[in-house]
Order: sequence, then C-alpha cells, then structure tokens
Amino acid sequence: MSIRLLPLLASLGLAAVAAAPAAMADTLLMQRTEKEASVALPNRGMSMSQVESRYGTPRNKLDPRGGNKPQHPVINRWEYDNFIVYFERSHVIDAVVKRVDANELGPKPVH
Repeated sequence: MSIRLLPLLASLGLAAVAAAPAAMADTLLMQRTEKEASVALPNRGMSMSQVESRYGTPRNKLDPRGGNKPQHPVINRWEYDNFIVYFERSHVIDAVVKRVDANELGPKPVH
C-alpha cells in the first residue's frame, strides 16, 4: 500500500515546488544582461572618437591606469549610465553592463 502512495506523494511535492511564487527567485546578472541584449554596446576595436560620436559624452572619464611599461598599456575607462567602456590605449577592448543595485548577484568587483 505504501508503494502506491510514493508516486502520488512525489507528484504532489513536485507540484508544490512548481507552484512557488516567482517573486522569490533571484535575478542573476547574466540573466538581466541577456534581457538587455537589445542595448547596443560599443564593439571591440572602436576608437574613442567613434564611441563618443555614437554614444555621446560619457558621464565620467575615469583616471587612466597602466602605461608604465610597454607590456602594460594605458587602460582608460569611460562610464555611461548603463555601461562602462574599457579602452586599451584608444580602442575599445570591452564594454560591461552595470549592476542595477548592490544586491544583484553577479561577478564580484576586483579590488
């Protein structure tokens, strides 16, 4: 008799998990950036002047880093409202979407 109840109990348990409210789920940074894929970010290789003409003046041009040795080129960072652009010398090497808030799960900042 208990063998017959086992599949029924398992089905009820799965139904309860599936019915859990979606509001309790965490949003991962990569899930949000997939949703924001429609946001056009600067492409690798674009020049600083191309980025500025297409996206406007950045909110903040952060102090350059590196450049003290040939193997350590100057890295510039420009901050826009929704993303940060990283330049090696004067060309884009990456653009990263910002976090919505500090509680969002995602990669930890490098210090």
